[in-house]
Amino acid sequence: MKNSPVAGWTGAQFSERLRESGLLPLRARSVEILQINVGRRCNLSCKHCHLEAGPRRTESMPWPVLEKCLDIASDPSITAIDITGGAPELNPHLAAFIERAVRLEKRIVVRSNLVILDKEPYRRFIDLYARCGVEVVGSLPDLHAAKTDRQRGPGVFERVIPALRELNSRGYGREGTGLSLDLAHNPVGAYLPGPQKVLEEEYRRRLLADYGVTFNTLFCLTNNPVGRFLDFLLKSDNYEGYLRDLVDAYNPGTAGNVMCRSLLSVAWDGSLYDCDFNQALGLTVDHGAPDHIDRFDFGKLRQREITVGNHCYACTAGAGSSCRGALAD
Repeated sequence: MKNSPVAGWTGAQFSERLRESGLLPLRARSVEILQINVGRRCNLSCKHCHLEAGPRRTESMPWPVLEKCLDIASDPSITAIDITGGAPELNPHLAAFIERAVRLEKRIVVRSNLVILDKEPYRRFIDLYARCGVEVVGSLPDLHAAKTDRQRGPGVFERVIPALRELNSRGYGREGTGLSLDLAHNPVGAYLPGPQKVLEEEYRRRLLADYGVTFNTLFCLTNNPVGRFLDFLLKSDNYEGYLRDLVDAYNPGTAGNVMCRSLLSVAWDGSLYDCDFNQALGLTVDHGAPDHIDRFDFGKLRQREITVGNHCYACTAGAGSSCRGALAD
């Protein structure tokens, strides 16, 4: 298992904590969100990226797999199509996929690093997103330029702001437009995120006062000890301390509401995962449920047993963490 925090782990096993909470085995309740990772290619190489995406990656979801995703998403039980990467905009089929997906009348979410929208030929996606009513979730780890740049690369913050302003000019993040612009906060270091509501108010106040930028919601995400963030923890001698913080902050109240219970993750090659973190670790759907989109079976996947590991502590620590931010107040 590549870059796994499971190897050599001597602390309390996550599965045992689930057992204590009466949640083992952890099972899906439904498949409401189809999260599609359209590739590992990215214009950035962020230090916290669990998928280790970057400019040198070549993985990109081909059209036949995207078409299969459209077929599956047409099922009434699917309420949202959640598109992620890498940088989704680098998949050459993204525009055509969104044009087809919007006909299904589902929520369509694109998770963008925002930087890519600041330059041609990718600025066109702003118009596409607005025309199709796509919900944009943009990454902005910190309000301080130096901290954001430390995590995502030099000059990133100063390129994010114009992209946010351009999205605002099309109606994103503006009351009454129906165009949702959410921001994602990731701690820039070996610590857990602060209270989401408090940070959201600070983001809202500072972005408006300093840059004239508005948005809808802030999502606070806990960095998972996988991929490049795991490398950082090991190199900085923070691994054991960070894992201890996650274990000590385990919250059984959030464990029952983790995103994998209603979400299914599709990798660029059509492999199926319980979540994006399991995808990073190569832990495909297991326990008798199909592990590839070619063998998709709603009946088996809706009630599947979810594959868990000690990296799952990141989703259940404190207020919890999911693709929609905290799981509890």
